[in-house]
Amino acid sequence: MIPNYKNIHNRFKINGVHLDKEALFQLAYSSIKEGEVYEKELGEFLLDWLDDKETIQLTTSGTTGTPKIITIKKEAMVHSAIATGNFFDLHPQDKALLCLSARYIAGKMMIVRAMMLGLELDLIAPSSHLDYLLSHKIYDFVAIVPLQAENSLDKLNQFKKIIIGGAKVSDDLALKLRDLNAKIYETYGMTETITHIAAKRIGETYFNTLEHVIITSDDRNCLVIDAPSISDEKIVTNDIVEIHNVKQFKWLGRYDNVINSGGVKLFPEQIETKLVSKIPNRFFITGLPDAVLGTKVVLVIEGKEQKIAPSIFDILDKFEKPKDILFLTEFVETETKKINRIQTLKNIKA
Repeated sequence: MIPNYKNIHNRFKINGVHLDKEALFQLAYSSIKEGEVYEKELGEFLLDWLDDKETIQLTTSGTTGTPKIITIKKEAMVHSAIATGNFFDLHPQDKALLCLSARYIAGKMMIVRAMMLGLELDLIAPSSHLDYLLSHKIYDFVAIVPLQAENSLDKLNQFKKIIIGGAKVSDDLALKLRDLNAKIYETYGMTETITHIAAKRIGETYFNTLEHVIITSDDRNCLVIDAPSISDEKIVTNDIVEIHNVKQFKWLGRYDNVINSGGVKLFPEQIETKLVSKIPNRFFITGLPDAVLGTKVVLVIEGKEQKIAPSIFDILDKFEKPKDILFLTEFVETETKKINRIQTLKNIKA
């Protein structure tokens, strides 16, 4: 039987304290009044969750366009939490860590999972590293972003299962993660899908969908998600995929970002993952108009202009190699600190 969003699991804890609905109200109010920024965000989400409405409003990340407000049913968030619990074999009294902001969907869903599954949830301030993590404690489950994983490799064996989302895991980071004892998964999802709908172990090729999801692709080869328990309508994405079967797919890149250079289709994300260990600054690959090729591959690097050794491109295929390298003092970011390619490209063209 699927839990009701109005009920709180009797094994649920935050920072070691059992909390029923009334205690959660008190925690929410005190967090908003007296807490640090991340605690205030927790309190605000708890008040939203505990009100009489059946829905919650969420803001999309804005990674590929203007951020927008969407309305999600609380019941759908519960279904997502249960599917995650089943996929990752989570149980009441398992210990979980919240190290993401409760302002965004990934942080909100860690709280919902804890409330619905009866997890014992500890909170630490969101940061690009996990330096606030207690060195002696072992956790069953945590959700982090690639930057946190990269900056905290020495701490990741304190977790039994780790999910990494919010951005693609680079080949370089994946190699580092393979040596760890933890079971580490890369996830696929977005705000509209109520965080992840699929995951794969680091090093595997195909994402495996959660139990409530069936996938197809449209005439652009973009992923179409059929998940009635979280969305009344099919979710059509702009992610180009290779469908293996109705439950498995390989992610290739964003339809919005595909570069058609001289008739050859190139995926910037695949080029970027090859270069990430060779360029210390933030960067991205894009396409700009070219008289001969139609569109040429361009490398855009954040920071002052510097000399780039041609040898770093030896790892790339012939058509993937950038025809130009551009430098920008500062990239435009989304609210979640991802590179806003669209706005950054406008600065280049200006």
